[in-house]
Amino acid sequence: MAEGVGMERVAAIMGLSVPVLRFLMCFVATIPVSWACRFMGRGRHLYSAFTGAFLSYLSFGFSSNLHFLVPISVGYGSMLFCRRHSGRITFFLAFGYLIGCHVYYMSGDAWKQGGIDATGALMVLTLKVISSAVNYQDGLLKEDGLRESQKKNRLLNCPSFIEYLGYCLCCGSHFAGPVYEMKDYLDWAENKGVWSPSSERSPPSAYGGMLRALAQAAFCMGMYLYLASHFPLSRFSEPVYQEWGFWVRLGYQYMSGFTARWKYYFIWSISEASVIVSGLGFSGWSDSEPPKPKWDRAKNVDILGVELAKSAAELPLVWNIQVSTWLRYYVYERLIQKGKKPGFAQLLATQIVSAVWHGLYAGYIIFFIHSALFIAGSKVIYRWQQAIPEKVLLGRKALILANMVYTALALNYACVGFMVLSLHETLAAYGSVSYVGTLVPIAMILLGSVLKPPKSSKPRAKKEQ
Repeated sequence: MAEGVGMERVAAIMGLSVPVLRFLMCFVATIPVSWACRFMGRGRHLYSAFTGAFLSYLSFGFSSNLHFLVPISVGYGSMLFCRRHSGRITFFLAFGYLIGCHVYYMSGDAWKQGGIDATGALMVLTLKVISSAVNYQDGLLKEDGLRESQKKNRLLNCPSFIEYLGYCLCCGSHFAGPVYEMKDYLDWAENKGVWSPSSERSPPSAYGGMLRALAQAAFCMGMYLYLASHFPLSRFSEPVYQEWGFWVRLGYQYMSGFTARWKYYFIWSISEASVIVSGLGFSGWSDSEPPKPKWDRAKNVDILGVELAKSAAELPLVWNIQVSTWLRYYVYERLIQKGKKPGFAQLLATQIVSAVWHGLYAGYIIFFIHSALFIAGSKVIYRWQQAIPEKVLLGRKALILANMVYTALALNYACVGFMVLSLHETLAAYGSVSYVGTLVPIAMILLGSVLKPPKSSKPRAKKEQ
């Protein structure tokens, strides 16, 4: 009883609900739990599975682990009994169960009111079990003709069930990510690959990277707490918002999106610290002199890359990085027919899958459809920029600046739907600024089909914007 009163008092002081405070405490606890995982030796899989399930129980209750068992069982069962189709079976059944949970719990409404449930963790777990099953299915294919990602991640042998459980729940990464590959997890657990003590360079100390991530988390939380009091989401439904002029409303939409992102930066910084201190986040050494350790496997966001993006096409590379990588490997690339180039259809389909993964709110779906539009529009501006000769420096810089402004406008306009969620509130917010963030990307796409820039004489980069 006293413990409950104490939790309520602390939650009230911090301006949080008790469920959210409990979640945050368990989430931060993943850091020491992950640190201890370094010393578990052959017991890492069992330790990872037990601690992940226990933290889920403390955070969400016993029912959370029952929910997790559904996609885990579907994924592992398909790998055991139907390897040739395990990826397809797991994709549709695990996604189907996630959608069912989205419909039943409608978690977005609870999150807006300060509640929380296990649906967010189930989202991350769904991606893990799908990638594992798909990679095991790819293990049947001949290496010739496979993409580099398939060659790197495919599984030739089925992991044991305890290895599979450890992968799903390790480091509490199912709470908020990052998503990582089964093959990388097994190499880390068995001290192979970049983690091998006998490699040219032994794995570095993780403490510096962890402290940097924690400092970033503290800064991000401070920014969010300061900004949230000045730019509340509730302002969109207040009369004062309607009294403002067009540019003030557009500016408030920008600041609302900017404010909300610091909450995600905080969460991902904590998860980054957790995965780094376990050692799993290590991804090799840089080519600089002296070489520096890279922790790319733990990284889920590049804050400056998001806020100063030169093109909307860069956003998937710097925001929710590991989920964006998952979508590229397991949706986007697999929709491209051999011998053909990807187009808007593959981009739109990928963004719709991302929308459904987040939940069935109209705001999510509208946001991700918009993201496909504003990425396509940004590519048009980039092609115009590349067509300008390098000696016309002013013209190129003007288009770079235009693309930056376009990206900031389109992103922060569109993300209002992601925040308010309901169809009515989304359309009301968009309509309050004359749908500018919808019309400008469409105009860019149409202009790009009419005003096609001449092909550049420069050799094409390996990765097109």
